[in-house]
Amino acid sequence: MTKDVLIAISGLQFADGADSEPVEIITSGVYYKKNGKHYILYDEVTEETCRTTKNIIKLGDEVVDITKRGEVNVHMMFEKNKKNVTYYYTPYGSLLIGIDATKVLVEEKEHDLCVTVDYMLEINYEHMADCTITMKVKSKNAGDFKI
Repeated sequence: MTKDVLIAISGLQFADGADSEPVEIITSGVYYKKNGKHYILYDEVTEETCRTTKNIIKLGDEVVDITKRGEVNVHMMFEKNKKNVTYYYTPYGSLLIGIDATKVLVEEKEHDLCVTVDYMLEINYEHMADCTITMKVKSKNAGDFKI
């Protein structure tokens, strides 16, 4: 895969009794592989404030590590069959979140990566939703720009 990539991230939450709509972001970023791990870096701009959050995604075997710095700050670990707890810092205050991943799948091909994560989300030790994140990362020069 090349250094310059296109990234599509889609998230879906299934909360009790609530309709779920996917949240999706499509952007460009930078990719590299070091010591057997995949790294994806991209910036995200908040529409309301026009402030930037820098994102670093590190992919390993059954582990997705996401760090956000800027408008929001968090370090989230998605590890299959392991619960991780962290603080999610926003401009409006912080939340204690728990992430209990039941599926972490990273598929690598010549010009793209596909990542699927299923997890249970807790806020302040209370179950909030069952969630799915899907990430597709493709080389910009792959010719087929379908994401």
